Amino acid sequence: MEARHSGWTTPLLLWLASRLVSTALLATVYVVATTNGWPFASYRRDPSFFTFSGSWDASFYRIIAEHGYPTTLPLDDAGHVAPNAWAFLPVFPTLVRAAMPLTGGSFWVAGFLVATLAGAGACVLLYRLVLAVGCSHRARWATALFAFGPTSFLLQVAYAESTFLLLLFGALLALVRRRYWLVAPLGVVAAFTKPGVLALAVALAVHLVVRWVQDRRSLPVKDTIAIVVSGLVVAGAGLAWPVIASAVTGRPNAYLDTELSWWVGFVGRQHFAPLTPWFTMAGTWLGPLGIVLVVAVLAGAVWFWTRPSVRALGVDVLSFTASYALYLVAVFLPQQSLPRLLMPMAPLLGSDVFVRTRRRAVTWLIVGVCLQPVAIVLLWFLGYP
Repeated sequence: MEARHSGWTTPLLLWLASRLVSTALLATVYVVATTNGWPFASYRRDPSFFTFSGSWDASFYRIIAEHGYPTTLPLDDAGHVAPNAWAFLPVFPTLVRAAMPLTGGSFWVAGFLVATLAGAGACVLLYRLVLAVGCSHRARWATALFAFGPTSFLLQVAYAESTFLLLLFGALLALVRRRYWLVAPLGVVAAFTKPGVLALAVALAVHLVVRWVQDRRSLPVKDTIAIVVSGLVVAGAGLAWPVIASAVTGRPNAYLDTELSWWVGFVGRQHFAPLTPWFTMAGTWLGPLGIVLVVAVLAGAVWFWTRPSVRALGVDVLSFTASYALYLVAVFLPQQSLPRLLMPMAPLLGSDVFVRTRRRAVTWLIVGVCLQPVAIVLLWFLGYP
């Protein structure tokens, strides 16, 4: 009974304490900026703390919640696709739209509430996930590092991050507990919340191979069917959005062209090729030194994932996080958004690298708390996350 109770109370208390910190930091920046008349990215027609919590990409979620997706893509003067709502998936704005009647029709308040509640659920499921592959010490500290980390303020702003993490951690927990039929619906909904769910399909495939190799005779046929079907369903959902975007707009590569429109300010007009964006970005800004830096980062990542302390988290966590990292390298242009896109790899916070001793865990926690106001200023007030 005590363990079951702590499975809720411990992560929820950590979430509550972390929300007090993040809210205080966000409110401080908002009040100081407003008092001094400093411009920032919030919705200025109705300036408030909630519109400040709905800055940057939240404006696109508001468009989707209130008007849906455009059937004709906007074009710039040269005829290229301009940034538009098709870059953002529908689950979060749909949830916010459903909550808007409870907030007097305000997207900003509803977005804040949906994101904050989803953040609470994400903390609970992360705790239970790390507990399932480790121990209560690791689960407690991993959740604390996640909830108080530099980008943890994103767990309450009107972004899809917390909703995606809630679904993703739930799917991973279901995989670890071998509840394969639950992985499929959670993965499908996650696929229409944010990109990146293909890593979950890879984790399912690796899970099946490992079980088959370890003892194929003890692998029930029903489990094999459940794993294969769930993996195919999740993979199909992860690939569906570009097809939907093209079908609705009547433009081939509508989603890809929309995503590439955000690259122009960083690397100019580019044609997409998998596994090249990091090298393109680094080469554009740093030249040959940038290429060397990317190679060093990739080599460091391989070293990290092969450490015994990381492998101790189990094949499911290891395969998902490594696959998700490969996804980022394959398709994402690294810029200010990278810190928040690393949040799905939070289960790694349960490794000895971060929580082997209480002293080490406390040190990482202090670092995270100290960096959070820096991240808020640089990635929310001055620039976009």
